[in-house]
Amino acid sequence: MSIKQEFNAKQFNFNKIKHDEIIFEMIKDKKGGSPLTNNAECPQPQKMVVLVNVSPLEFGHCLFVPDPAHCLPQILTKFAIHVGIEAVLLSSDPGFRVGFNSLGAFASVNHLHLHGYYLDHPLKIESKPVKPLCPEKGFYRILDFPAGFLFYAESEEVEKVAQTICEVTDFLVNNNIAHNLFLTRGSPPCVQTQGEKDFCSRKGVRIAVWPRISCFGAKEESAFNVALCELAGHLPFKSKKDFERMTEKDVVDVIQSYLLPEDEFHQLEQQLTEHLLCS
Repeated sequence: MSIKQEFNAKQFNFNKIKHDEIIFEMIKDKKGGSPLTNNAECPQPQKMVVLVNVSPLEFGHCLFVPDPAHCLPQILTKFAIHVGIEAVLLSSDPGFRVGFNSLGAFASVNHLHLHGYYLDHPLKIESKPVKPLCPEKGFYRILDFPAGFLFYAESEEVEKVAQTICEVTDFLVNNNIAHNLFLTRGSPPCVQTQGEKDFCSRKGVRIAVWPRISCFGAKEESAFNVALCELAGHLPFKSKKDFERMTEKDVVDVIQSYLLPEDEFHQLEQQLTEHLLCS
C-alpha cells in the first residue's frame, strides 16, 4: 500500500526463478566508473542480470535486475537508471526500449527490475516538443502528450543525467507518488516539432517520467492497464474485441484517468523544478 514498501523475501522475487530463465549478465566496467545506489551505505551492485519475461508483451521482452542477491525493493537507483540508458545506447536496434513501473504504477514484483523489449514502430514521444523547466539540469515537460517530464542523454552525459533522474524519482518516492519511466532512442529536446532529418537521427536517449495516480491490488481486467507502454503510446490490448472497438478518444480518456489532475501536476512541476535548482 506504499510506493516504498520494504523487500519481502517471503513473497515472489527474482531469487526464486529457475536458472534457465537467466539470459546473460551485464558487468559494469570499473575502468569507466561504477554508478552508486541511492544509499551510500548500501553495497554497490556491479552487475545487471537479464531474465526472460514469462509474460511478454512484445518481441524479446526481458527483465533487467540489478544483482538480485542485493534484494532491492522496486525503487529506482542511479545504477539501474544508468544501465537502462546505456542498454538503449548499446543496442544496434533503434526499436529497443526500456521502462520501469513503480509500486502503485502496475509493478507486479517488489524486487528492483526494469523492462526491455523490441518495438519495430516509431513513437511520437521520440520527437515531441518540450517546455524547458530547468534546462541547466536537463529537466523538461513533454508537450502535446500525456503530462510528464523528459530528460535526454547522449553517451557522454549518461552519468549526469542518471543522477538528475534519480533526484526526481527519489522525490516522488518520498512523497508517495507512483510513477512510470520509458527510455527510447529519440531526438534532442526542442521547443517545436522536430523535422524528419532530426527525428531520423535519434542519436540520444529520451527518458520520460510520468507521475500518476496510485493503483494497488490486482491488475484490472480492463482493455489495457496504463503503465510504461501505454503512456508512451504503445497499447497492448488483451483481446481482439477490445482492440477493434476502442477509439482514440476512449484511449485518451482511460490514460487521462490515471494521470494526476492538472493542478496537482503543475504544483509538482514547480516543486521538482525548485528541488533541482537547490540540489
